[in-house]
Amino acid sequence: MYNEHRCRQGKMHGHFGRGTGKFSGHFGGAFGRHKHAMFNEGFRKVPANIEETESNFIIELFAPALIKENLKVVTKDDILTISYQPKEDADSSKKYSRREYSNGNFERAFGLNGKVLVENILANYKNGILKITLPKNPETNTPEKDILVH
Repeated sequence: MYNEHRCRQGKMHGHFGRGTGKFSGHFGGAFGRHKHAMFNEGFRKVPANIEETESNFIIELFAPALIKENLKVVTKDDILTISYQPKEDADSSKKYSRREYSNGNFERAFGLNGKVLVENILANYKNGILKITLPKNPETNTPEKDILVH
């Protein structure tokens, strides 16, 4: 199971864990569940799929019609942050009768928990999908072990 939460700044947070062998868990303590009015303010929610293979975690964000140069992928303090900041709002001069999507700001943050070889992360934006490949750290990604229950 994968859980992701917003902190007080409106940023989305999640983390890599072993849970059921999938991308799982959540930040505890100060980063736990917040039911603040700001949950939907500031940043838009960009959907993500997270896949786990034998050697990688793969994050795919669905974010069509973005300008690649305005995407930013950064790791700091064992957190991967993905953000988009358009240089100018080309849509601001348009008058919409209905608007169901926007290409405005977004930010997503994922705790890596020492599970990733940060120096080998790759990012690629193609056909509206931002694909980030995070190579697993073999020292911290041990295989699941069945425990016999007596």
